[in-house]
Amino acid sequence: MGILNTLLRAVTWWHGSTLNTQFYTWRKGVKVGEDAQGNVFYRSRDGKRRWVIFNGEAEASRVSADWHGWLHHTFEKAPSEEPLPHKAWEKPHQENLTGTMLAYAPDGSIRKTMPKPRRDYEAWQPE
Repeated sequence: MGILNTLLRAVTWWHGSTLNTQFYTWRKGVKVGEDAQGNVFYRSRDGKRRWVIFNGEAEASRVSADWHGWLHHTFEKAPSEEPLPHKAWEKPHQENLTGTMLAYAPDGSIRKTMPKPRRDYEAWQPE
């Protein structure tokens, strides 16, 4: 199984980082922090480049707003150095669930196991 994982990482990027990214990170990266999902954030030694190595599937919506702002140079300091203030009413970050079993489905949706009968229209019947 170890050889297969190494081969997958060598030729794909959606299973985490490629071997080239890991080598670049080892040579030029400085670890800045980690988020609640286990994603690890790095910057180059000169501070000009910033990147993330995902823990699992590489899905951009898995990055919280705090780290997203740091990655795109909106915030100078990383959330691990200077956490952003959060309001009491803010919900915790959640990745985009579209296309998964946890995605939102309204009451009349055929994706529900027991969809409610629709009553918002009358089907046309020929005379």
